[in-house]
Amino acid sequence: MNDSTVRTHPRDSAPRPLAAGSTTPAAPAVTPADTLPWRRMLVHLDGSPRSAERLALARRLAGRAGATLVAMHAVTPVWAEMPMSALGDAGAGVLLQEAEAERRRGARAVYDREAARPGAPMHWHDATDLTDTGWGAAATAFSARALCSDLVVLGQRDPQDALSWGVPTDFIPDVVAGSGRPALVVPRVGHFDTVGRRVLVAWKPAREAARALATALPLLQQAQHVEVAHWRESGASLPAHPATATGALQDWLQAHGIQAHHTAQGDAHADIGEQMLSLAAHIDADLLVMGCYGHNRTREWLLGGATRTLLQSMAVPVWLAH
Repeated sequence: MNDSTVRTHPRDSAPRPLAAGSTTPAAPAVTPADTLPWRRMLVHLDGSPRSAERLALARRLAGRAGATLVAMHAVTPVWAEMPMSALGDAGAGVLLQEAEAERRRGARAVYDREAARPGAPMHWHDATDLTDTGWGAAATAFSARALCSDLVVLGQRDPQDALSWGVPTDFIPDVVAGSGRPALVVPRVGHFDTVGRRVLVAWKPAREAARALATALPLLQQAQHVEVAHWRESGASLPAHPATATGALQDWLQAHGIQAHHTAQGDAHADIGEQMLSLAAHIDADLLVMGCYGHNRTREWLLGGATRTLLQSMAVPVWLAH
């Protein structure tokens, strides 16, 4: 075999391949564990102060990856949330315009404060040119921008926060499914200096779980501890040793340089979401990786039990993919 066709894994000690037309070995490839592969990230901003935590966390991740971060303000227009009777009042129309402008100024102020600090490069984008002003317009506009992003960062919805109004109930599943991009969802309370040092993977043999795990590999390769918790469908048999049931998964992770600890959790009961949260707290996880289960019926998401529980009660950032 000609030397110029030699192919080696970057971690191997075998000779490096030759650059085309050269007798000098090419520069060694960067292993996946050396850097995060994202180059364009997208974070969602609304009018709430909580957007600041989300933006700061996204920017820290962008810094680790050497990525550019786009902060996008995308909310349902105020007038789309009002009854038709109110829209015919000229005075009400002025108030609605003022409320919309105030919400936009709040989001821009969050962005400007973060932009004044050193960190990864950022850009502002405001989805003010929505041609569809219905309840799902914000998710549609954000998903369209997410199509050309490596990772999106979203915020857990807080129904008690009046300043986050305009974010639809199904915004997160709409974006995750509509864009096909992985999403990091930040809880509505708490501060998170790090994400991905201690990771809990909620695994079951399903497409959504496989997709979530595959997209999270770059973070897992840099993690200090990875715990893979296995659930079986209710009534399914489970081998005595979890490695027997998950040998292929364990082998695949090891092929990517990830030494994970595997545990069998038994049946996937109705309270599996609570089990995930409890286990995440027990191992002091700072990230939970799971598939986003559910389907859209007549513009309303019917979420799986675990997904619904996590989106309502998460205490650590959650990595989702559909």
